[in-house]
Amino acid sequence: MHFIPEALDDYVVAHSENEPELLQQLTRETYQKILQPRMLSGQYQGRLLSMISKLVNPKNILEIGTYTGYSALCLAEGMQSEGELHTIDVNEELYDFQRKYFDKSGYGKQIHQHLGNALNIIPELDRTFDLVFIDADKDNYSNYFNLIIDKLNTGGIILSDNVLWSGKILDKTFKKDDTSTPALIAYNALLKNDTRVETVLLPIRDGLTISRKV
Repeated sequence: MHFIPEALDDYVVAHSENEPELLQQLTRETYQKILQPRMLSGQYQGRLLSMISKLVNPKNILEIGTYTGYSALCLAEGMQSEGELHTIDVNEELYDFQRKYFDKSGYGKQIHQHLGNALNIIPELDRTFDLVFIDADKDNYSNYFNLIIDKLNTGGIILSDNVLWSGKILDKTFKKDDTSTPALIAYNALLKNDTRVETVLLPIRDGLTISRKV
């Protein structure tokens, strides 16, 4: 979804950092072989994730929602040399695809894949994190936040994707079977009102929230 005119959006992308060749390869193969390729972060958001990670310089990163591994590789670009990235996904069919590109990168030994329900896996992770990226099922965004907030170091960053949900968060007449929209409305309110974090919502692509633990 474009929140600014498409021509202006194209200009923004053209004047931002170039996409690394490995990520171009990952994008091509995702579009060729994987369902719902629009779930990729893409060049512009990927470069934003990379920039934020480089500014944070995290030791430990948690990603909830791996898909084909694009965003994990972007986040890994700012990770400390002795750091680790833990990424969680429920789709076992994508595991080998992800691993192939992780191993092609310079971060393969630092990226740890977890397969299963993030609500069960997160409590088992015996470490704290400096950077968290939430991009999984929208219904559980608030649950993910409540699980990770105590595992987030002071000054740590939570990035939350798709928080504008193609503008549906403004629609007060969403369908009864639409559980994601009210869940995201509640999540955005949680980030705004929870005194443990300070939050800025960016109207980038489908909405990206940056929350810092105070």
